[in-house]
Amino acid sequence: MPVRYKVVAFTVALAGVTYLDRVCIGILAPSIMRDLGLTAMQMSYVFSAFTAAYALFEVPTAWWADRIGSRAVLTRIVAWWSSFTILTAFAFSYPSLLVIRFLFGVGEAGAWPNAARVFSRWIPAGERGTVQGIFFAGAHLAGGLTPLLVGALATRMPWRAVFFCFGLVGFLWAFTFYRWFRDEPRQHPSITSAEADKIERERGLPPAHYAEGAMWTRIIATPSVPALCLMYSANTYGFYFLITWFPTYLAKARGFSGAELGFLAGLPLLVSVIGDLAGGWTTDTLTRLFGRRIGRCGMALVAYVLAALAVSLGAAALNPYTAALLIALAAALSMFTLAPSWASCIEIGGRNAGVLSATMNTAGQVGGFLSPIVLAYVVDRTGNWALPLYILGAYYLVAAACWLFIRPDRTLEWKPDALQTVAN
Repeated sequence: MPVRYKVVAFTVALAGVTYLDRVCIGILAPSIMRDLGLTAMQMSYVFSAFTAAYALFEVPTAWWADRIGSRAVLTRIVAWWSSFTILTAFAFSYPSLLVIRFLFGVGEAGAWPNAARVFSRWIPAGERGTVQGIFFAGAHLAGGLTPLLVGALATRMPWRAVFFCFGLVGFLWAFTFYRWFRDEPRQHPSITSAEADKIERERGLPPAHYAEGAMWTRIIATPSVPALCLMYSANTYGFYFLITWFPTYLAKARGFSGAELGFLAGLPLLVSVIGDLAGGWTTDTLTRLFGRRIGRCGMALVAYVLAALAVSLGAAALNPYTAALLIALAAALSMFTLAPSWASCIEIGGRNAGVLSATMNTAGQVGGFLSPIVLAYVVDRTGNWALPLYILGAYYLVAAACWLFIRPDRTLEWKPDALQTVAN
């Protein structure tokens, strides 16, 4: 097996562990709220404390990886967040839980931009959409199975023990990854010269590095960046609804309970696996046939329009099963856009793919921060669980429009003396 495929396997495992640790708190929220005496609004701030820290430290962590490499930084990230997953088990009050989840977010920040940075070094350009789809599929498969796993564990152990067990998984990944991985393909002891040559020839990285002082000015001046950021905030807004309040929505607004609730709570992320894989394959295929404007932008625009329609129909559906299935379909359609989104960051960012993807992901965390708070506020004020879904549908339409302004066919080379735009 080519070494680069083993690299992909490590990143897929990384994605799975991030969601294993991140999703479980939404499933355990009722037990946590009961034991710590939290209100729904307080729990929404606990959810958002993680997201706020994640957003604040996303870009600095990606910048750090550009300085010392993703091998060391990813090892630190996983060891840190695993520690705070375990420490969540020791929360004894609302303030202590807020602090722990904030520090959890500090530790996890930068994980996915570092994965994008790894792909920019290890994966030829023609394989990136497919690889991004596989990466997100691993994350969403873990996220979709987590409610079932947590539900099974919660019947046998207290919620604190669940966090402790999940935290141990990350330490195993960090130890194995640090021993095996190398930042550059040619540094790896197992790679052949032929594979290293192929990667370096086809990965599309410009030979020159950027000027440190000018990097941020050039990122801000890139017309695609604001559109990428706004688009991705909509995606993350929807995702955080799924991993925070969606189980509660199914229980309170749709009347589900027990094993049925556990299955339906994980269903959006399970069907998102299909969206991830299909999106990765589709974006690479269309890009080869029609170029990046259609292959990246066109398909993502259509997917977001369909996601907006599906989630709005789900909100209006009278049958609870129809509603759950339509919301799951909307989730899969939104995740269909992940591969072109992250592939576009790699193509626009070049050697600075980590920093540019971190910029996009930071903006995404703004949507993730607002999502649980907006829902809690709207439901508290109106008692209407459908209204937050209509808001999400409108947000998806905004994301669709953003793709009209994103140009992955124009790759930026950051150089010490000048900014050069290369049309591909």
